[in-house]
Amino acid sequence: MRPTNRRAWPHPALPILAVVVMLALAVAYQWLPAPGPASGPSDARNTKQRDDRRNAVSSGDQAIEDAFAGRRSGVWVEASGTIERLLPDDRSGSRHQRFIVRLSNGRTLLFAHNVDLAPRVPLEAGSWIRFRGMYEWSEPGGTVHWTHHDPDGGHAGGQIELEGRRYR
Repeated sequence: MRPTNRRAWPHPALPILAVVVMLALAVAYQWLPAPGPASGPSDARNTKQRDDRRNAVSSGDQAIEDAFAGRRSGVWVEASGTIERLLPDDRSGSRHQRFIVRLSNGRTLLFAHNVDLAPRVPLEAGSWIRFRGMYEWSEPGGTVHWTHHDPDGGHAGGQIELEGRRYR
């Protein structure tokens, strides 16, 4: 009698399907909101503020995505995000406070905030900011600068808002 070759999987596509399903679950898990403290009646206002933040950033995120996809620079953008990492200041020429911001859609941006023209922003990793500035395209995601007033008065300028205080 001849031995039978039995496959470990009943159908050859099942291992691939299993990997695809696991990857989809991993990606979906990344989009779940982070667990927070237990909600109570007094937490309703904070929940609304978080929802307002998420809704407010979507149009700004889309404008940045459009500029990135079109490789456009010199685009004024307004959005918000979370400080992912603080970098050493750029001290060549005008001094710039540098940091990385992660938008709600996952895109990261380098910020160059001119501290010769505007106050330094007291940032920490994990801080949430709103900003207005000029987007410059780059392969890693882009840079935002002009997050300060225009000393010549040629345009409205930009700003960074942290905990209700504006730095421009």
